[in-house]
Amino acid sequence: MMERVIQESVPGKQLTLAHVLASPMADICQRLGIEEGGAVGIMTVTPSETAIIAADVATKAGSVAIGFLDRFTGSLVITGDVASVEGSLQAVIARLSQFGFTVVEVTRT
Repeated sequence: MMERVIQESVPGKQLTLAHVLASPMADICQRLGIEEGGAVGIMTVTPSETAIIAADVATKAGSVAIGFLDRFTGSLVITGDVASVEGSLQAVIARLSQFGFTVVEVTRT
């Protein structure tokens, strides 16, 4: 008899990814539909509507633009210079921590 495991994701208050692409390849920018140059910041959060709050905090914290925001999946992409993108991600992490979210460290490539 084969054992079957069913995994179910139960969204909590989590920021599961905060990553900076310091100098993304042109092909990546093209496929994302964003301008080349600078940096790209990527975040994922649950509940997914939190992406709206994250976008608000990020854009108020630094000179960044929203490249993509999806309130249904909790994905947020921001663009700007490396320092602004990283600073904005740090600001989102700090704010969501204050709201009781489980957060991650910013990673960078």
